[in-house]
Amino acid sequence: MPAPRPKPAIVVIGHEHRAPMVAELTKRYDADYEIVAPASMPEVVEVLQGLGDDRRPIALVACEYFTDGEKATHVFAKIRRFVPTARRLVLIPADRFRGSTTAMRDSIANGSIDAFLMLPQGPRDEEFHSAVSDLLSDWGSTVNTSEIDGTRIVADAPSADLSRIRDFLNQMGMPLTVHRSDSEAGRDVLALAGPDAELPLVHSPQLEVVLSRPSNAELGSFMYSEPAELGTGEPFDLVVVGSGPAGLGAAVYASSEGLSTLVLDSGPIGGQAGTSSMIRNYLGFPRGISGMRLTQRARSQALRFGARFLIGREVTGLSVGTGEPHRVLLGDTQVGARTVLIATGVEYRRLGVPAIEELVGRGVNYGTAATTARDVKHQPVFVVGGGNSAGQAAVHLARFAESVTMLIRRPSLTETMSQYLIAELEGNPRITVRPCTAVVGGGGDDGHLAWLELRDLTSGGTERVDAAGLYLLLGAAPTCHWLPRDIAMDPHGFVLTGADTPWQSWLGGRPPEPFTTTVPGIFAAGDIRCGSMKRVASASGEGAAVIPLVHAHLAATADAPA
Repeated sequence: MPAPRPKPAIVVIGHEHRAPMVAELTKRYDADYEIVAPASMPEVVEVLQGLGDDRRPIALVACEYFTDGEKATHVFAKIRRFVPTARRLVLIPADRFRGSTTAMRDSIANGSIDAFLMLPQGPRDEEFHSAVSDLLSDWGSTVNTSEIDGTRIVADAPSADLSRIRDFLNQMGMPLTVHRSDSEAGRDVLALAGPDAELPLVHSPQLEVVLSRPSNAELGSFMYSEPAELGTGEPFDLVVVGSGPAGLGAAVYASSEGLSTLVLDSGPIGGQAGTSSMIRNYLGFPRGISGMRLTQRARSQALRFGARFLIGREVTGLSVGTGEPHRVLLGDTQVGARTVLIATGVEYRRLGVPAIEELVGRGVNYGTAATTARDVKHQPVFVVGGGNSAGQAAVHLARFAESVTMLIRRPSLTETMSQYLIAELEGNPRITVRPCTAVVGGGGDDGHLAWLELRDLTSGGTERVDAAGLYLLLGAAPTCHWLPRDIAMDPHGFVLTGADTPWQSWLGGRPPEPFTTTVPGIFAAGDIRCGSMKRVASASGEGAAVIPLVHAHLAATADAPA
């Protein structure tokens, strides 16, 4: 029987308030974490080195605002290399709190710390512990996923299939571990799968299910049974195509108001937003929240109100109904819909360099591919893209990689990225930004990325650099290939709604309502919509704003003859 894993550590650094800090954290977290409290700065470094040498994970470092005559931000700067993945928390006495908030906000903005809190003022300070639990939860979901005996994947080498499966399960919030076929766990799964099974294998010990090289549809069926309503032929009040923030916002509000709602997606729940390692500017989450956690919470809300989900199933077409429900096509399956919301969002554009495309899943990734961050520990990686998603990916990768280089075609990030992220990138010593640079080639050893060829777009010169990982977050290509010509789109493929629709489709000289397409009963929201803001908060708001229009359409057509 394998030896039990050591508990992750919470390190407490303090002087005047060290004892109450240790007592408070021990009282709540001692069962699952080892509380370590060095007595001096030299001992802090010694303890952190020792934990690193023992390969002990450090979940959280909590530092008093002033300790041994130094500010906490200076302490964190000194120890950052020892705790790159730990969450960094500054604890401030009540009498210092008011005068320190400006400096602490600046430290959060430049990425020096993750949060600051007032020291607990009573025996049950639940706001304090809620914040600490959020930090530990975020650490556990993005860094320390190997302790939970969840879904097992058996694979012997990196591949596009392995990358796809890991990303799918990770975005669905499912703990997973990867095992080689010659390991003890790998042999156990192979025995269950049978001699003809093809790697990668996916095994759920709880459900006693083994999938051989599963498609997204099989992974989706593995998590959700097919809605019973599909077999009845009864149309849904609303079918939402896409499960990003816009689709989830619509699903929550529609189902909470009694509309039968089905959400479809060809991938996991969350869309592009679900891959974001940390979203800091979403209303109501002052310490930020990962895209996976945000979208999974929204999914839970929608399920609570009765929404149905069918994931991993690609929508192949939409048949417009005239005097009858529309039909959403899933290959040979048709889903009736009194109304439809197009919320498929956008996909990252392809780089178009053949040598790079051949290495997708083997060091090259489209999107953040959060599950691969641990694979590039202590190695150089590159991120291509200048939007918020690229910035969030760089910050996340910097917790693991030796260095992260962002490659952008523009002279700077100011036109494409939120200022708070730019400040965080500038404050991180592991991240550099190379403007006016493009990837034009690359190659690898044993089929895995090992180097890139970069071109300076100003001088035209090229340079070869070592690279263990390449993360491509390039622009936005709308996913609208399945839409009929009845639905008007702009030259780039984004759906036209409201006053942006062609005037020939207006009734009585008035444009359709906002979010309404050129087909009655079909709406669009989120990134797929022409003119949208391309932000998580605005997308979820647009999805919710569609629901009054759905009600109005259903009311207007309730008594209409078929």
